[in-house]
Amino acid sequence: MLGNEVCSVCGDKASGFHYNVLSCEGCKGFFRRSVIKGAQYVCKNGGKCEMDMYMRRKCQECRLRKCQEAGMREQYVLSEEQIRLKKLKKQEDDQARTVVVRPNPPNPPSPSHKLTPEQLSMIKKLVAAQQQCNQRSFTDRLKVTPWPQIPDPNNREARQQRFAHFTELAIISVQEIVDFAKQLPGFLELTREDQIALLKTSTIEVMLLETSRRYNPEIESITFLKDLSYNRDDFAKAGLQFEFINPIFEFSKGMNELQLNDAEYALLIAINIFSADRPNVQDQSLVERLQHTYVEALHSYICINRPNDRLMFPRMLMKLVSLRTLSSVHSEQVFALRLQDKKLPPLLSEIWDVHE
Repeated sequence: MLGNEVCSVCGDKASGFHYNVLSCEGCKGFFRRSVIKGAQYVCKNGGKCEMDMYMRRKCQECRLRKCQEAGMREQYVLSEEQIRLKKLKKQEDDQARTVVVRPNPPNPPSPSHKLTPEQLSMIKKLVAAQQQCNQRSFTDRLKVTPWPQIPDPNNREARQQRFAHFTELAIISVQEIVDFAKQLPGFLELTREDQIALLKTSTIEVMLLETSRRYNPEIESITFLKDLSYNRDDFAKAGLQFEFINPIFEFSKGMNELQLNDAEYALLIAINIFSADRPNVQDQSLVERLQHTYVEALHSYICINRPNDRLMFPRMLMKLVSLRTLSSVHSEQVFALRLQDKKLPPLLSEIWDVHE
């Protein structure tokens, strides 16, 4: 590209070839969202709008038709989604291969891998705290907007109820994460500013870890609050995009294959929360020291309980790398929801830094 090319759809500055057509970022995103949602638009002018940078915001039907007439192909959107998922998997595999694996120790764990009394006490406390937080969440179930039974997926009122249902589940999850974090040894040693900085940026990743615990591979669904199960289509009916839904389910499937127990999940969540490279963290050295405590405990725990699987520890840490990628996908989803005029509740707007 020379830098002066224009979008084949609206005439704005083109950013490259997207879905077989030279187009701008705006039309690229519009076409992708329209295909993913299977959107049906109606023109108020009988389908006769001349498409330009002004009219593209006014008439979605004519804009979509112009995208198709210019040569954009729906099948390219789907293949791009599949490629993106493969890239996530490849990135995880590549990073796992870069981890230096030490020779296997003898099957009886070496003395260096024994859990100290302090570590045993900490792990017990984490598991108990997590169970306590989960139990509190179960009592909030009656406060959640019921899932509508209207079969029509395009019914506006039903879509709004489904969206409210999911946001209310998200609020319960955020409250659960905050309660758990406050019980993590060392968390309250941090300044209030650092506590907020860590929670703001780790919450969505911890939510995804918790979601993966609830994945049922037999029915490919995720269960919240004991018996509320949802598949990919249910998430889509609530207004979420498959570009966000599919990576969630792929990640959950991968985590499920690791077969982690409560202690391993609790330690992994603690490691994720105490990430010193989060934006706006002031006392990075303290956060690093706290995280190291949990990393050492997890390493010893795995060496003792999975002596024949020397790759389990690096695999688990690589999942935290995948979560960073999923977090950026989540940010795109939140932005897309704002474009649909879907307003998040104040708590979620605050924790995810959404400013209306």
